[in-house]
Amino acid sequence: MQSPGIALDPEAPCQPVRIRRRPETPQPAPSFVDVSLAATETFEEYYQRDYRSLVGLAYVLTGSEWAAEDLAHDAMITAHRKWSTIRSYDNPGAWVRRVMVNRSTSRFRKLKTESKTLVRLRGQREPLVRTPDVNADVWAAVRSLPTRQAQVIALYYWDDLSLAQIAEVLDCGTETVKTHLSRARAKLGSELAAHDPRGADDDDR
Repeated sequence: MQSPGIALDPEAPCQPVRIRRRPETPQPAPSFVDVSLAATETFEEYYQRDYRSLVGLAYVLTGSEWAAEDLAHDAMITAHRKWSTIRSYDNPGAWVRRVMVNRSTSRFRKLKTESKTLVRLRGQREPLVRTPDVNADVWAAVRSLPTRQAQVIALYYWDDLSLAQIAEVLDCGTETVKTHLSRARAKLGSELAAHDPRGADDDDR
């Protein structure tokens, strides 16, 4: 099975898995871009800027559009209730992602089961997030990884976060993130060994 969108080399764990990070449709800038904006930004402005990206992150973690929207919406409600405090943080988006990622761990199975029924009932509508077909098998493999490894891969390749930013979201050390990333790459390299490998530079930023 060929997939030109990734490059895996289990013998070189420092080489990044190459995944097309975002759909080709325009996306709002991630919440980490302008730290100085946070102190004066209203919740409505933050919501408009970061919601679609948050849904996308939840989608690649769960594989369910409905579950992704539910998780993102729930995290945003929590952020809205505490916005007077959160807006003063250097990276409000990191806090919101931490809330969503933590809740997705405990709620994923329930949400995914419910989503099968709701998808049949809701009728046809334009989805919020589309991931390129070339990455469908890759993200399915990512979701089969241990939870923290899957989260690190999703934050690194979907949200395009640095190791330090991922550490902030997951509330752990940068070295822990590096370990999860390396192990995840090795596992994906083994599971997707049939894919066509391509060279890539180290991108630990």
